[in-house]
Formats: sequence, C-alpha cells, structure tokens
Amino acid sequence: MINNNTITRNNVLPWVWVPTLYTAEGLPYVVVMTVAVVLFKNLGLDNTDVTLYTSWLYLPWVIKPFWSPLVDVLLTKRWWIVAMQLLVGASMAGVAMTIPTNGVVRYCLAFFWLMAFSSATHDIAADGFYMIALDENEQSLFVGIRSTFYRIATLVGQGAIVTLGGWLETIFKMPAKAWTYTFFGVSALFLLFCLYHYICLPHPEGKRQGLEEQKQQRIIKVFKDVNTTFVSFFMKPGIVVALTFMLLYRLPEALLVKICPLFLLDPVESGGLGLSTFDLGFAQGTIGVIGLTLGGILGGVVVAKDGFQKWLWPMVLSITLPDAVYILLAYFQSNDLWIVSACIGVEQFGYGFGFTAYMLYMLYFARGEFQTAHYAFCTGFMALSMMLPGMISGWLQEHLNYVNFFILALLLTLVTFVVTAMIRVEPEFGKKKPIN
Repeated sequence: MINNNTITRNNVLPWVWVPTLYTAEGLPYVVVMTVAVVLFKNLGLDNTDVTLYTSWLYLPWVIKPFWSPLVDVLLTKRWWIVAMQLLVGASMAGVAMTIPTNGVVRYCLAFFWLMAFSSATHDIAADGFYMIALDENEQSLFVGIRSTFYRIATLVGQGAIVTLGGWLETIFKMPAKAWTYTFFGVSALFLLFCLYHYICLPHPEGKRQGLEEQKQQRIIKVFKDVNTTFVSFFMKPGIVVALTFMLLYRLPEALLVKICPLFLLDPVESGGLGLSTFDLGFAQGTIGVIGLTLGGILGGVVVAKDGFQKWLWPMVLSITLPDAVYILLAYFQSNDLWIVSACIGVEQFGYGFGFTAYMLYMLYFARGEFQTAHYAFCTGFMALSMMLPGMISGWLQEHLNYVNFFILALLLTLVTFVVTAMIRVEPEFGKKKPIN
C-alpha cells in the first residue's frame, strides 16, 4: 500500500522550492539588520540612534522559541510560510510608503518591527516544513543547497539592494526617493515569492484531523513540553559557562557590525571613509559576503576532517585579529575602493571561519533529549549577544571617535579568548566518522 504523504511529498521536486524558500528566509533578515542601518543613515539619523533603533530589531529572533509551538500546532507550516511572506512583502511596501512622510523614523520602525516578527515566524515555519516535506536522505542532500541560497539572499540584501539604493541616489539626487523605489522593488519581489510558494509548495501535512477539543489538548501539551524543555535547558551541566560563551564570544563583532557601514558612509571630516552607498554595496555587501561565505565553508571542511578541538584556537585567532583592519582604515582613511574591499574581505573571511566554532559549540551544548528545542534557545541567546552590544555601539563610537572605537573593539577580543578557554568539548566532536 502506498503512503499518501509520500505521494504528496514527492509530487513536487525539492529543487522547485528549496532554493526559493531559503532565499525568502534570508532576505528579510538582511533587510532588517543591514539595509535598515544604511537607510536610516542616509535619512540623516546620527550613529547613536541608528544603532539603538536597529539593534532592538533583533528581539523577535531572541524570543522566537517561545511562540514556535503555536506555529507547530495551529494551521499548517505551509500556511504560515505563505502568510508570513505576504506580511513581509506588505511591510516592505509600508516602509516604502512612509519614507517620504514627516514621521519617517517612527513609521519605518513600526513596519520594520512587523517585518522582523514576520521573518522570525517564517524561519520557524520554513525550517519545520523542510523537515516534514523531505525524508532524511533528501534533507542531507539539500542541507548544502539551503545554506547556499541563504547566503545568496545575504549577497542580494547587503550587495544588490544596497547597490540599487545607491545607484538610484545618483539618479534622483534624493535619498528618500531612491529608497522609496528600492523598497517598492523589494516588496514586489517578495510578493512574487509569496505567489510562487502558494502555487509550488507541496502539501506534506495533509488536512488537519480531529475535533477542536483535540486541537486544544495538543496546544496544552505543546506548551507543557515547552516548559519542560525550558527548565531542562537551564539545568544542563555547564549552563553558566555555556551562556557566558554564547553571549560574549562575538562581543567585538557585535560592536562592529552596526558601526562598520556607518564608518564607510560617514564623510572624511567626521572620521569615516566617505564612500557612496553604491560603493558600500560593493565593498561590504559583495566582497565582504563572499569572504564570509568562503570562510564559513573552509571552517566546516577543516572541522569535518580534523575535529573541533584541533581548529578551535585557530578559529578564535581568525575571528579576532582581522578586526585590526578597521583601525588601519580609520587611521589612514584611504577611500580607495579596492583597498577598502580587500580589508573588509579579509576581516569577513576571518569572521566566517571563526564563527564556525560558535555554531558547532551550540550544536554540542544542545545535544540530548530535547536537542531541537535546546538549540532554538541557543539561537535566541546568539541573537541576544548581538542585540545588547549593538544598542550601545553608536553611543560609544560618537564618544570615542572611530579610531579609538576600533581600538576598543580589538582590545575586547581578549574577552573572546577568555570565554573560549572556559569551555570543554570532546576531542572527536565535529570530526566526520569514517564509513565502515
């Protein structure tokens, strides 16, 4: 007898929807975290306000484990995917419509908040859908594909969208008008994603069965399970060391991530490099993202070959020492695009390579009975580790100037070394086991 779910699952080839689904997952995150920074800077906000406002937008990713059970038990994951893509597209259109208004900051932030919550919910649904729509073989086969297209979304967001906004600025000579058209364009793209996935996503979940009373019992059970997993997470051995590592390993990067695009855009007399928005899209959004991707790929390859422990300290050096390039850029203030791009490429390659250690440690710590839920809590702390330092980074920079701020970030890499020395991992963890 043939299983109906198998027929439904295999009716649509994964190549039809996996690449587009993970492009749609990555794009709004990049828009909220990176493009919003450039937009507010171009609209005239100072660095303190830009970093404070945009760092708050991490919050939905910090707390998303707490509403993920609702996505699991209410309606279908396919429904959530399509609905959230519609909301993301609508919120991008909302940003576009409010840019020319007097209350631009207030209204744009409201729509960015809607975009952030919709995107975080979409992440939950998309990852869950991936697991039920593909069997274990297909999941293994397409894990690299989904990661690749998520990276492509980053390239599109930090590179193509920022570059488009910069190009339109040179045409219209009015940043507000340029970004209005840019966000309308991205909104149209996302609404096309929504329509495409409404038509092309398979229906692996079938129809919801059971009475309303059974659904209510499911919801109660799920939230009891959440309570159990939450308590068990904070009772895990070594939880204090683990949380310290998760919150502080990326402290220097958390300070830099919001400031670096502002530094590249600020005029030379303010201590920046005076790049155009178009050049920023190329330097950070293209060369930087390529470096980040290559570093991440190399990190995964060497750990699979030799194990986590052998490469832990080289990864720590990789994620810390290249931060020095920003001190050099701020001191000499060279605005040669190729020099700037090369420096950013080196720093981002180092970050991508060193970030592998962080991701692997979270997987290591999450192991056990509630691995999926515990890993979700780890990702919440990962978002919190970027949110809190980012909120004060603009204020620090404006009080210290760019050179001193980058020196401070480099000095704080000592924190990364200290928290790394605190963790303990099994020697063979991460190493690919030979096939017998």
